[in-house]
Amino acid sequence: MKNVAYLALTIASLWAQGAMAGENGGLALFTAGKYAQAEKAGVAAGDAPGYALAARSVLADEVMHAPCLECLERAETYSRKAIAADPKYPEGHIYLAVTFGYEARIIGVIEARIKGFAEQAKDNLDAVIAVEPNNPWALAGLGGWNIEIVRSAGESLASWLYDASLKKGRQYFAKAFAADPNNLVLRYQYALVLGAYDPDGYRKDIEETLARAVADTPHSEYDRFAQAHARALLDAIKSGDTDSFSKMVRRDQGYP
Repeated sequence: MKNVAYLALTIASLWAQGAMAGENGGLALFTAGKYAQAEKAGVAAGDAPGYALAARSVLADEVMHAPCLECLERAETYSRKAIAADPKYPEGHIYLAVTFGYEARIIGVIEARIKGFAEQAKDNLDAVIAVEPNNPWALAGLGGWNIEIVRSAGESLASWLYDASLKKGRQYFAKAFAADPNNLVLRYQYALVLGAYDPDGYRKDIEETLARAVADTPHSEYDRFAQAHARALLDAIKSGDTDSFSKMVRRDQGYP
C-alpha cells in the first residue's frame, strides 16, 4: 500500500487571514510577501498568534520556492510553540498539519508513515473543528485528507483503516466554500486535489473550480501567486495537455 495520507490537504490551510498577525503588525508584512520580516515579527511577539504567523511565513516562502526540509522543520517548531502557548488557537494546529504534509513529500513514504504524519495531521485538523466548526481552512484540509487517503489506498482500504471517502472529501470542500465563498486559494487547492486524484474523471469540476479561482480577486502576494498557477493549470487542462497539467499539479503539491 502506498503511503495513505499526505495531504495535498493541508496546503490549502496555509493562508488563513485570522486576527493573529494584526496584533503585532506582521499581517501587513505577510500580505506584502515580506515573509522573512513577518517571521521575525511573529517570533518577537512570542505568543500563539506570533508563532503561528512565523510558521505561516516560513511555509509561504517554502511553497513559492524549492522544497526545503530545514525550513519545514523550522515551521514545525513554530507551530508547536503556538500550540504550547495556546492549545485552542486554531492556526497553530493548521500550520502543523500543513508542515506534516510538505515534510512527508520530502522524506518519503516509509519515514513519514513511521512518524505517523497522517494521523497527526488529522488530529490537528480535528482540534480546529472542535473549536471552530466552520473554519474554512480546516474544512478544506479535511477534504483534501479524505481524498488523498482514497487516492493512495483505494476506496475499500481507505474506508476500513481511516473511515475516509471521496464523498466525505468533496463534502468538506463544499462546506469550506460555503464558509468562505470568495477564497481563490481554497478553490485552487481543490483543483489540485482532484487533479491528482482523477483529472479525466473530474475534468469539468477542475475546470470550473480553476475558472472561479482565476476570476476571484487576490488580496495578498500569495493569492496572486496561487491565481497565476491556477491560470496555468486551467490553460493546460483546457488545451488537453494532460502531461503538463499533471507535472504542474505535482509541482504545486510540493513534491521535490
